[in-house]
Amino acid sequence: MGNSSRHSSISLAVILVFAVLLLNADLGSCGCFKRIFSFGDSITDTGNFAYISRNSPPSPLSVPPYGETYFHRPTGRASDGRLIIDFYAQALGLPLLPPSIPEEKTGKFPTGANFAVFGAIALNPTYFMSRYNFSLQRGCLDEQLASFKKVLARIAPGDAATKSLLSESLVVFGEIGGNDYNFWFFDHTHSRDTAKEYIPDVIARIGAGVQEVINLGAKTVLVPGNFPIGCVPVYLSGNKSYTSTDYDQYGCLKWFNAFSQMHNQLLKQEITKLKSQNPGVRII
Repeated sequence: MGNSSRHSSISLAVILVFAVLLLNADLGSCGCFKRIFSFGDSITDTGNFAYISRNSPPSPLSVPPYGETYFHRPTGRASDGRLIIDFYAQALGLPLLPPSIPEEKTGKFPTGANFAVFGAIALNPTYFMSRYNFSLQRGCLDEQLASFKKVLARIAPGDAATKSLLSESLVVFGEIGGNDYNFWFFDHTHSRDTAKEYIPDVIARIGAGVQEVINLGAKTVLVPGNFPIGCVPVYLSGNKSYTSTDYDQYGCLKWFNAFSQMHNQLLKQEITKLKSQNPGVRII
């Protein structure tokens, strides 16, 4: 188990490299995107959560060591440097995405905006209260999409203007959904298998959100899947096992990686369905 952190770091680095290469190869050469709009959670948030929580008390994301390796100061990113969305923007020759919330009412966002919020969930919190009787007080996808529509109504008023603006934009929809499951993964008084029950509902909400931005006029939508979370240090430390067969050859937890694969397989099926329903839209 001593090498698990090293293997997890390698795994995530490989994912990042391949994600950027895929985007660069598939989209980067066209030079056809004037802006990016993104949604998601801490994987994508470039400062919204830090802004929301700046006074009560300030977010840990607002102090070192966050931001130390690239920006040389905290920027509200859950990273010591750039996020995947930053590499996407740079691969497409665009400025790094600003967080939307600080300028939601006034910003012009000429090259796009980031609506992602640290800790956000795909499903509405009322889902968890009504079905499992617990309160998950998090920002959710509904709120991000509502904010997106407000911004669009201001910077591109009218259906024609909105559709024109979005046709020239890349929409990055996620990663989101991982936080919907985490309650069951870290509260060991409940069975983690419970999370499997509502994977289809998480996927359906993601799919409905993608369809929503398509209906608004988006022509290119990138929908990232979940990570191999069994290789991520926080899952490894929070779910330590003394049974060697719970780990794969890389020191990753098999159950959690199988869970991610289940989520991603259903997401692929949802994307296939969306493609068939929207033949003029590129969904990646």
